[in-house]
Amino acid sequence: MLTAAVAALSISSFGALVAFGPAQAVWANETPGPVQSDLLPKSVVEQAQTEDQAITDFQIPETVETESPESASLADLVADLSSADLPDREAECLAGAVYFEAKGESLDGQLAVAQTILNRTRSGRFPETVCGVVMQPSQFSFVRGGSFPPIKRTSRNWKNAVAIAHIARNDLWASSVDDALYFHARRVNPGWNLRKIAALGNHVFYR
Repeated sequence: MLTAAVAALSISSFGALVAFGPAQAVWANETPGPVQSDLLPKSVVEQAQTEDQAITDFQIPETVETESPESASLADLVADLSSADLPDREAECLAGAVYFEAKGESLDGQLAVAQTILNRTRSGRFPETVCGVVMQPSQFSFVRGGSFPPIKRTSRNWKNAVAIAHIARNDLWASSVDDALYFHARRVNPGWNLRKIAALGNHVFYR
């Protein structure tokens, strides 16, 4: 009898890179008013870029294969990027905001915070740079005198925040929230007359 040879057909799988949508950010008990650039710290104003340069893409390390099967989840992608360097001050501001605002949150929650900040820079209602958004007076409670408190840069929380900043700025993963511009902690109820988009982790997001 003739024996039929069975050929195994392998199909390579690609990690899904979904274009990221906008998100949102706000201090828990303060609805952000119009941008007051004259109140921004001098260091932030000096770091502001032109409108066409408001958001500068991160350099993804060449060793990171964002389309590899290993990056099939957000956790895997964060692990791939956790040793990446921060290329500029804008990256530092975004990672710092994620660290202080959401380091105890799930990775989805951290990504939502990062996307919120980026969404503000594109909205026309807030400063056009990440540092400008984060350092805008009366917006983020962790900002003191136009700067961040000390960061434990050897910690896993910081490495995760750096990875989330890379992912958000390069639209490498879709967030659980879309176009929000504001959020507050669940423990407060500011009574905003805004459209609620989602509740994720310790934050509630609005447009």
